[in-house]
Amino acid sequence: MTLPGLANGHSHAFHRGLRGRTHAGGGTFWTWRQEMYALASRLDPDSYFSLARAVFAEMALAGFTAVGEFHYLHHDQHGHSYADPNAMGHALMQAATEAGIRLTLIDVCYLAGGLVATGHLPLDPLQTRFADEDVDHWEARIGSLKDGDRVRVGVAAHSVRAVPAEVLTKIGEAAGERPLHVHLSEQPAENAATQAFYGRTPTELLADHGLLGPRTTAVHATHLTDTDIKGLGSTQTSACFCPTTERDLADGIGPARRLADAGSPLTLGSDQQAVIDPFEELRGLEMHERLATGERGRFTPGDLIMIASEDGYRSLGWADGGRIADGTPADFVVVRSDSVRTMGARPDQIAYAASGADVDQVVVAGHRIVRDGQHQLGSPARLLESALDQLGAA
Repeated sequence: MTLPGLANGHSHAFHRGLRGRTHAGGGTFWTWRQEMYALASRLDPDSYFSLARAVFAEMALAGFTAVGEFHYLHHDQHGHSYADPNAMGHALMQAATEAGIRLTLIDVCYLAGGLVATGHLPLDPLQTRFADEDVDHWEARIGSLKDGDRVRVGVAAHSVRAVPAEVLTKIGEAAGERPLHVHLSEQPAENAATQAFYGRTPTELLADHGLLGPRTTAVHATHLTDTDIKGLGSTQTSACFCPTTERDLADGIGPARRLADAGSPLTLGSDQQAVIDPFEELRGLEMHERLATGERGRFTPGDLIMIASEDGYRSLGWADGGRIADGTPADFVVVRSDSVRTMGARPDQIAYAASGADVDQVVVAGHRIVRDGQHQLGSPARLLESALDQLGAA
């Protein structure tokens, strides 16, 4: 069965180093975040390239043909700029090129250490490598990032926790016509702090500063009010759900069907790489809805493929991608219909049976990067082993 190219709308490639290593002793999103910060502190351009190349190869092998990398590891471990201020971003671009996957590098503005009822917190020492001096320095740095044949540059406000409201408008202006992404209402604590300090929900705060609209993608959009849903839908702001991450981190189940009905296009992402499998993400979107509502068929199989392909591509700045048609990029995925998982499945429902292990061929821009279930770089597992050894994380 041939499917259009599948887009990974939200990725933090380096989080792959945490897979299977954060589950002892319970905890919350916030305790998990400290382990993530510790991993981030060990990366440099060389190790970031090695890890990202392996992760992007793993994505391609599973059937992803495009990825939006939400990139905030900008500086060295002490928060100082590299000789090339975009050394880490360029490492990601090179990694995607070698892995053969289409990349939108979503460069993140990150300025504050968090938000509480009394205002924004200073940066934690572990966060200094994420942050530019101010929004003007961020804008100047990203000015040297350029699109390529299989690379697009987008922008992001990390979240209303990490970006004070007074600079949100500036970020929107800097985006221009490029994709604009933002983490939104992933945790109830974010909503409570924003309401306490600004007297607004995070969605309302973005609306106040002109950041909602068709070029914007709200990532997670989990804990929303009725007014938030209406605001996102009426502006055609996309919502990127990351089901495998949202359940791994105990984030909650977002209102996917209600957002879609309100007018928000939906997309999917692997986020923290607890799982890299586009079929698991698209099934997760429907299965979470079933658990929350007690109803089946909240999205049709065709809806789910559209969300995973064309809508995902559009949110990453590839307006003509995610379709199989004359004049569109030659990105597509061939899934085996004779495996132990897919045997007997109806072709139009194969996404409910398949996993990334059933992907046989992957083509990006007319180049076959997966052939007979093998990636062009060889085994992503061996690449990952080498990258994790380099980090001392294996």
